[in-house]
Amino acid sequence: MSALRATSGGSSDQVVYFDNNATTPVAPQVLEEMLPYLSQLYGNPSSMHLFGGQVADRVEEARSRLAALLGAQPEEVVFTSCGTESDNAAIRSALDRNPGRRHIVTTRVEHPAVLSLCRRLEEERFRVTYLPVDAEGLLDLNQVDEAITDETAVVSVMWANNETGVLFPVEEIALMARERGAFFHTDAVQVIGKLPCDLAQSHIDLLALSGHKLHAPKGVGALYIRRGTPFTPFVIGGHQEHGLRGGTENVASIIALGKAAELAAANMAEEQTRVKALRDRLEEGIIRDAPGAARNGSGEQRLPNTSSTSFEYIEGEAILLHLSDLGVCASSGSACTSGSLEPSHVLRAMGVPYTRVHGSLRLSLSRYNTDEEVDYVLAHLPPIVRKLRELSPVGREELAGHA
Repeated sequence: MSALRATSGGSSDQVVYFDNNATTPVAPQVLEEMLPYLSQLYGNPSSMHLFGGQVADRVEEARSRLAALLGAQPEEVVFTSCGTESDNAAIRSALDRNPGRRHIVTTRVEHPAVLSLCRRLEEERFRVTYLPVDAEGLLDLNQVDEAITDETAVVSVMWANNETGVLFPVEEIALMARERGAFFHTDAVQVIGKLPCDLAQSHIDLLALSGHKLHAPKGVGALYIRRGTPFTPFVIGGHQEHGLRGGTENVASIIALGKAAELAAANMAEEQTRVKALRDRLEEGIIRDAPGAARNGSGEQRLPNTSSTSFEYIEGEAILLHLSDLGVCASSGSACTSGSLEPSHVLRAMGVPYTRVHGSLRLSLSRYNTDEEVDYVLAHLPPIVRKLRELSPVGREELAGHA
């Protein structure tokens, strides 16, 4: 799938899109399936007439498709507007349903959807423990176990870090939480569609996902609520979503998410083989040929599509601007924190040296990427890094020392 970018002269060039952890292109089959619900089939699924009823049937079909990808039951899936809403709904409900407990356990490397909420909850007199990670971005399970107490209402740990791709042992942590009577929530936005998921065999109580990370459109997400888990709605209104999330359903996008889930299940093996091989070749080439390059995070316990590297003595934003001029889309970290001059909170938590922490680059692939695109980036990125290092006095000295 090729993207196009308009140039100042009005012509167009192909875009090399390596920013799939920020958002993904809508799959052609997904777009085709959702379009009728933006035109002819515009009925409200809550209406009593047949015109609305046929739309309601398709919403339930989408719910079943997504449940199949999750290894869950359809009644355990609630559609939302995005992953952020799902995260907020899950944590707020867990606190409401555990009113005698005012302690939250999370990590220092969570997405802003969780970290910002936790900071707000501290203002509401909740106590939050932010667990550290090591230099590889990994958690110490002994520290997790010690942090969870009889006062803990909810443990919220992301399944995979959105910047580094590092995976956390959520099953083990979910069991720790359950043994102490706490709810367990995971932000699985980056995992769903990339790695197998069988929530029927899991201790996870609440799981958040977002459609635009698996080739559905923006503006739709879902929250998994394990059967039997008490839940207080976050968005209160009508009877939609079985009374668990008020508001008229975003029908076209829900149907799109269902189709995207079906496609993700069919392409799961490719994500873990061909996409992973592309990622590995890209990362190995960058570390080999770009001066001062090093991988951020565990080399093994991570998503198959994500590569995070950083470069000594240069700014990541400068790399991104040069790549953008060449039609390459990448990021320095989370799209939700772009524009900030502060270094990544994830890399700081990992103790990445100050000489590299500002020079981070995240490349995240999808099944639509190709070998030719990897070759293009490997041909252009190392010279960009070398040029920027030559502009830095310290970097210039380092280059001279290795000449």
